[in-house]
Amino acid sequence: MAWNQPGNRGNDPWRGKDPNREVQAFVERLRGMFGGGTGGGSGRSGESFNPLYLIGGLLVVWLLFNSFRLIDERERGVVLRFGEFSRMMEPGLNFKLPWPVETVFVVQAQQVMAESDQMLVLTRDENLVEIGYNVQFQIIDPERYLFGSRGAEGLLKQITESAVREAIGNATLETALNRRDTLTPAVRDAVQAALDRFNTGLAVTQLGLPVASPPAPVKAAFDDVIAAEQDAQRFQNEAQAYEGRVVPEARGQASRILAAAQGHRDAVIARAEGEAERFGQLLTEYERNPQVVRQRLYLETMQEVLMRNPRVLLGSQGNTLLLQMPGGTAAPAAAPPSQVLAQAAAQAQAAVNNPETPRPPRAAERPAGQGSR
Repeated sequence: MAWNQPGNRGNDPWRGKDPNREVQAFVERLRGMFGGGTGGGSGRSGESFNPLYLIGGLLVVWLLFNSFRLIDERERGVVLRFGEFSRMMEPGLNFKLPWPVETVFVVQAQQVMAESDQMLVLTRDENLVEIGYNVQFQIIDPERYLFGSRGAEGLLKQITESAVREAIGNATLETALNRRDTLTPAVRDAVQAALDRFNTGLAVTQLGLPVASPPAPVKAAFDDVIAAEQDAQRFQNEAQAYEGRVVPEARGQASRILAAAQGHRDAVIARAEGEAERFGQLLTEYERNPQVVRQRLYLETMQEVLMRNPRVLLGSQGNTLLLQMPGGTAAPAAAPPSQVLAQAAAQAQAAVNNPETPRPPRAAERPAGQGSR
């Protein structure tokens, strides 16, 4: 409750005091702190306070805090003495001379930074393509990063754009769209060489070209071209698969036909050589005894003719017919003569049309002890 409110019983804090004297006493005390004397009416002896002690204490505290610098593991400190490079501060607690003698600039040496952008580039075959790049870098030389060039990050962006434009400008559209990985090493080397030449203190850790697409107005045409290329590749794969299936079959058939032809050739040659050898042996025997050999050849010829053709036997009275077939079967005797003759004629014609019908061996080919009729 305030002193001037009703019910406070008149508790005035200034009762019995002079406000002017209280203010004057406060001012006198401030003067005493800075070496001034107190008022003569105060009744106190003069006291003095030297402010140099306070200033000296503050200066000592400031020197203690300004002479040590704690460097983090991911940081490096660049120490300048009167504006000139003096040394590098490694991670940990480091001592330095107070400002303005030595100044420390802290650099994030282990931090990996990135820069990315997209741009339109003209290829070697005069096609526009939108290329996007992404470069990651870090500071490897803090001194060169701070004092080697001005604005190292902006310089890095300009250098990367220039290197990408040069690489894409020397490549075709097909390479820029589908084989960008072949261009990445050259771009990275060019960027790093330029950074070293301009003393930026930066090192490229990774560089990629993740985006490559035609401009929006011609994207539909490029999509059609890509679809046509994919169809051509698919047709080529199907043709190669068909070739891989048909060619081996054709080669197998050719090998089989060739083997059959070679077998037939060998058989014909062997048969001809056998016939020639048999004729030579027969000629030798004919020269020794012509009459016997001639009679023998006649009988063998008749035997071969009779074995390869049907035979009709008639009885002595002309009323009994017996048909002897090439296989040794005989037709029933009761068959009509006209039917028997018709069957014999048909079989004879078939034997003539099919000369490959097996025939019995000749007398010269029979086993020993079997004579001719």
